[in-house]
Amino acid sequence: MKKGVDEGVDIVICDTAGRLHSNAGLMDELKKLRRVAGKAMPGAPHETWMVLDATNGQNAISQAKTFKADMEISGIVLTKLDGSAKGGVVLGICDELKVPVRFVGVGEKIGDLRPFDPTAFVDALYADAGAAEN
Repeated sequence: MKKGVDEGVDIVICDTAGRLHSNAGLMDELKKLRRVAGKAMPGAPHETWMVLDATNGQNAISQAKTFKADMEISGIVLTKLDGSAKGGVVLGICDELKVPVRFVGVGEKIGDLRPFDPTAFVDALYADAGAAEN
């Protein structure tokens, strides 16, 4: 953060790589990261996104609740929508926590991270549900 401020860069990304919501020590490290970022640049972090695996299902709800309580999440990135996972659980998370989905991941390449399109997402959920009924 300090280097980014000193060099006048526009964006600094801090990837905390796989912090488990059930591990208090790791969550405390995330809280410390927020404090350090705020000292390096007042008002930072400006965005805090939680990355959720679409294959997690209902466990993602408790994970998101814990992260939101500790980290003031401003957005969600939903990954692994390239397989059989449909990510429908994110609808409940967004409704309950009032946190928007910012991006979805549909593969492993940089171009596979796409802005979230809520209409296309809901249409795909219902299309898949209709196909399952037939």
